Amino acid sequence: MHERMVAGEQYIADDPEISERQAAGQELMEAYNATSVRDRDERSRLLRQLLGSIGEDTAIRPPFYVDYGANITIGARTFANYGLMALDVATITIGDDVQIGPNVQLLTPTHPLEPGPRRDKWESAQPIVIEDNVWLGGGVIVLPGVTIGANTVVGSGAVVTRDLPPNVLAVGNPARVIRELT
Repeated sequence: MHERMVAGEQYIADDPEISERQAAGQELMEAYNATSVRDRDERSRLLRQLLGSIGEDTAIRPPFYVDYGANITIGARTFANYGLMALDVATITIGDDVQIGPNVQLLTPTHPLEPGPRRDKWESAQPIVIEDNVWLGGGVIVLPGVTIGANTVVGSGAVVTRDLPPNVLAVGNPARVIRELT
């Protein structure tokens, strides 16, 4: 069931295998969020255990919220401020040198519009890709299936509903490109 979930196929949200994987990820998340700022070694160990992979010199300030953690890869020298929510039902790929403001949401899950399948707990998901050297301002929301191109800046509070090209400034809800960056 987990492979179907990550592949973007429909799955039942409370499947026992999925629930067990989620519980394991959330226990590691809770342990990470409880660490002291002074205990860098323990924080690093927990992140390496929680995430699919994490690059050198990457920092994530707690609280940090995930569904599973294992479906997230983060490059080197990336910084995430307080309150990052990364719902990693599908994969979330974050590149090198990315800056993530406080209370950013990376949301891969999708739900059926029809009431019956939604009531029956059917879900699916689409991956999110944040390429190298992107800056996501505070409160940015990135929706399922979105890729944000390298060197792009997304202004605070923007809701990114579709792909953004490299080297642009995007703002608003829905996020729209307002100029190129050189």
